[in-house]
Amino acid sequence: MNKKIKILETIRQGKVGGGETHVLELCTNLNKILYEVVVLSFTNGPMVEELRKRGIRTEVIYTETGFDFRVWRKVLKFIQAEKFDIVHAHGTRAMSNVFWATKRVGLPLVYTVHGWSFHPDQSLLIRKVREFSEFFLTTVATKTICVSKSNEIDGIKRFNMKRSEVIYNAVDLEKFNPEKEFKDVRGELGIPADKTVIGFILRITLQKDPFTMIRAIKILCKKTNNVVLLMVGDGDLKEETVKLTHELKLSDKIIFEPFRSDIPDILNAIDIYCLPSLWEGFPIGVLEAMAMKKCVVASPVDGTIELVTDKETGLLVEKKNAEKWAETLFLLCNDKDERYRLAANSANFVSNNFEIKKLLTNIEEVYKEFSH
Repeated sequence: MNKKIKILETIRQGKVGGGETHVLELCTNLNKILYEVVVLSFTNGPMVEELRKRGIRTEVIYTETGFDFRVWRKVLKFIQAEKFDIVHAHGTRAMSNVFWATKRVGLPLVYTVHGWSFHPDQSLLIRKVREFSEFFLTTVATKTICVSKSNEIDGIKRFNMKRSEVIYNAVDLEKFNPEKEFKDVRGELGIPADKTVIGFILRITLQKDPFTMIRAIKILCKKTNNVVLLMVGDGDLKEETVKLTHELKLSDKIIFEPFRSDIPDILNAIDIYCLPSLWEGFPIGVLEAMAMKKCVVASPVDGTIELVTDKETGLLVEKKNAEKWAETLFLLCNDKDERYRLAANSANFVSNNFEIKKLLTNIEEVYKEFSH
């Protein structure tokens, strides 16, 4: 019997994010006969717990810093002891802390970019430093996978990135199936059946711009009293977001929930899914919402525009513009037919193009390149 190919999948953190969700689904669905998978995370958290709950061996070497040479020897010792065949790093922080050890032992190193670490909202100096870091990491990678065409074009344009390939994120259509039975999240949270529920199911961080979302709801509530914003997630801006909610006297209009693993149930409970991000790689949350036949409103950034076509598979609204967001949400609250039309279009688009089996086939092809 042929020996299994042993792969180390590395993630930056144990918190829930797009890259981490991608790894969770990848490890869950990879062919267990061909592959043995171990995950290395650089912090603890609910994603680590979920991986372990699914029977996926997950180890933690703690650091919250990129290029943290203090942990490199620990990583080297771990890789040497486990005798991996391939190392697959997801995101900049993970890649920056495994490349040295991987190169020392001469293993193939795959780097998946879940959105570049540089973006327009940074100062020029920080952006240039981040660009150089990404240039270096793509240079030491055996292969770079970009999750959107936008990311690949940026890498080629900014630093002539070599050996890259686009493999889009995907969604498990059995798990995110609107025809299934779901628990009553509205009942659990005390949301009346006649309310239009707007969902913000994201990490509450600068990237996701929760403040614009809150301000848009304030404006929206002056036009209609029939809405609830459900914010599900955690992050370093959560405390400030809750504070802004109180300041704007929106406590009766906004429900905060911590990270939850029952995302299909949450999506079933909402009417409109919002992603007001300042930048994105290729948003898995949007894929999941579309699969669940929900109307999506998003900012027109990076990989998002490869998924959301304005007025066809969702609506695109200028980032940081609370007035425009409120106006768009008001129109959707009052036009169920348009919501259903956009939702149906998006569900068809996702089922035709982003099923999890397509992602697995593409990733396994990459692994086969380096496993002979």
